[in-house]
Order: sequence, then structure tokens, then C-alpha cells
Amino acid sequence: MLDLPIEDAHAVQRDYYQRYGTTLRGLMEEKGVQPDDFLDYVHDVDHSVLEPNPALADAIDRLPGKKFVFTNGSRGHAERSIARLGLTSHFTDLLDIVATDLVPKPRREAYDMFLAKTGVSPVRAAMFEDLSRNLAVPHLLGMHTILVVPPGTREVFREAWELEGDDAPHVEFVTDDLAGFIEKVAGAIES
Repeated sequence: MLDLPIEDAHAVQRDYYQRYGTTLRGLMEEKGVQPDDFLDYVHDVDHSVLEPNPALADAIDRLPGKKFVFTNGSRGHAERSIARLGLTSHFTDLLDIVATDLVPKPRREAYDMFLAKTGVSPVRAAMFEDLSRNLAVPHLLGMHTILVVPPGTREVFREAWELEGDDAPHVEFVTDDLAGFIEKVAGAIES
């Protein structure tokens, strides 16, 4: 679309992602790109690499309250991912980038829309995220914040800055074992 060599296009993508929260928001702001085709294209991925995670499903079930997925991705992508993991019935709902009027995390407006649409009370909630920068606003709002850095993260994130911040003041907990972490939390709540 930009008619650039791949290295230059990647530099533009990285710049938009860092400045706007998502590449899509940058393309919309800078190039007037319409979101639907972009979202369909970038989320046309092979979900077969995801395997059911019964331990995570059991752990999530032990937590009290409603559970939501809040993603900068598309609803379809999130639904396909959750289904592959065997977690579909474990969440009350999911809010995608479209549900926040294409305003991405980490912008405050995205979280405000999430809270308004779900009725979640921040001081009675926890936010699990794979990017530290997306935990700054939830922490400010009073949520407990957990940075999830599973094995293989280096292969998913291309840029060093995406892995930064595990020691930031807005990150209360860091885990590389989400199911195990949730089991410990659920056990503490139940006792």
C-alpha cells in the first residue's frame, strides 16, 4: 500500500505501532486507511498452533466474578484464539478494537469505553496483559496488574521495547505461567 521496500515499510509500521498504540490507528490517522479490510488481513492467521489448555480453563473458572477479553485485535481473531484454547465458555464477553471505536490500548479512552460497556469496577478487577505499556492506565485506575510473559515471547514480539517494563511501577506481578498464577490467586481467595 505504501509502495516502499519491506525494510522501510517495517520502519513505518514500527513507528505507527509505537506512536498510536496499533499500526491500524497510525494508518488511519496518517493515510486514511479504512479499518475493516486491514483487520481482516492482519488477523488471517493460522490458529491451529494453539492447543486446548484445560489447566487454564480450570484456573479461570475458580476466579470469582465476570471475566472479559479486551483486545486491540478483531473480535473474530479473539474468538478463534479463545476457541482453540478451549476457553470460549469461560468469558462473559470480549471487547475488541471495534468496540472501542478503534481507539487502542494503551490510550485512556479505550479503557474508559471498556469500563463503561462492561460495568467493571476497576478497584475490584485485575488486568492481565502481554505488554507492560498497556498496564499503566489500568494501574492508574486502581486495577491489579499482571504482566504475562510466557515462554516463546521473544519469537512473537519483534522489538526489544515490546518486552520492556516488567519492572515498571505499574506492573504489580509478572508471570510466565498464567494458569499457575491464576490457580494461586484463586486458592488465596478461597481460603
